[in-house]
Amino acid sequence: MNRRQFLSAAGVGATGCLCGCVGGEGSAPSGGGDTNASNAPREGFDATDAAGDPDPVGFANVSLPVPMDELNRGAPLDAIPAIVTPEFDDDWADVDATLDDGELVVGVELAGEARAYPLAVLNWHEIVNDEFDRPVLVTFCPLCGSAVVAERVVGGDTRTFGVSGYLWQSDLVMYDSESDSLWSQILATAIRGPLTGTQLDLLPSTTTSWGEWRDSRPETTVLLPPPLSDTVTGRVTRDYDRDPYLGYDTSSRVGIGYNDEVDDRLHPKTRVVGVAHGNAAVAYPLPVVSEASVVNDDVDGLPVVVAASTQGTLVAYVRRVDGETLTFEREPGADVLTAGGSRWDLHTGRAVDGAREGATLARANDRSPMFWFAWADFFPETEIHGE
Repeated sequence: MNRRQFLSAAGVGATGCLCGCVGGEGSAPSGGGDTNASNAPREGFDATDAAGDPDPVGFANVSLPVPMDELNRGAPLDAIPAIVTPEFDDDWADVDATLDDGELVVGVELAGEARAYPLAVLNWHEIVNDEFDRPVLVTFCPLCGSAVVAERVVGGDTRTFGVSGYLWQSDLVMYDSESDSLWSQILATAIRGPLTGTQLDLLPSTTTSWGEWRDSRPETTVLLPPPLSDTVTGRVTRDYDRDPYLGYDTSSRVGIGYNDEVDDRLHPKTRVVGVAHGNAAVAYPLPVVSEASVVNDDVDGLPVVVAASTQGTLVAYVRRVDGETLTFEREPGADVLTAGGSRWDLHTGRAVDGAREGATLARANDRSPMFWFAWADFFPETEIHGE
């Protein structure tokens, strides 16, 4: 079993990514000192250590910068074209592809605005550079089944992110076009280049079905696929009715061959929501949570409530409200939790009536649910709830 050191100081989630499997060999940024503010397609960079790299620094228990020989090539630079000018609408009525209620989306709600990013698009593009009330980065790593959303601002400057074509610990490696630094998607941290050690500020997100997201947030809009949205390589298009990872989420296959050992306490593709706090990390598997109906737990002093919707959407919230720790129950057969004299919408964490009406639970997880192997790869000392 691969036992990497526990990344306690980072509060880091995990993932391993198939990013780049749809492309061939090619060049990508090496995380050197070259700066380029243009979003135009580039020829690629020499995959060698750059003289401008800073001295190694400690990030949690990871040494940075990550050596080039720990990065694995998955595709050429921008072969998976990140979206840089996203367009949205109420639905896909005018799109030459279908978006069924059961299709998975990454849901983001900021400053009273809700948007959905279908995996049918993210499987092909992996990164969306967006704007809410602030510049926002929406990412998805298909091999890990994980979404990470963050502010794309560093030192007051907005960054534009793309897919480098590299993998690190089977995770998507991004680059920002302004500094050509390389970034771990899961760590949301620059791992090579001028910005090494810089962390992005994470934002809450949910991986759920389009139907559930739309029903709980009727005013939502949804990302339109290219060519309606523009990418770093122009107005490309893909077959958005085809899943390029069909069958991967149920197989025992892990990544694209770079994971030598896998934590076998669970099936590698078991979906878990992970909570890391202080010096502890706990994974909550979907089957265990579904059977329990609702889980009230404590992660190194952080009181959490974990539940799964009737359609299998995992959520984790902090169950402390106005200084009081609540104990939640579940209304039978409904996506409704009860505690503190109120009923709470499982999908949004909002109290819909009673003494706490209007209150909203804070999310306990920094990253959306993901495959077990990915969480365990970055949190090898993680506990598994129910074991």
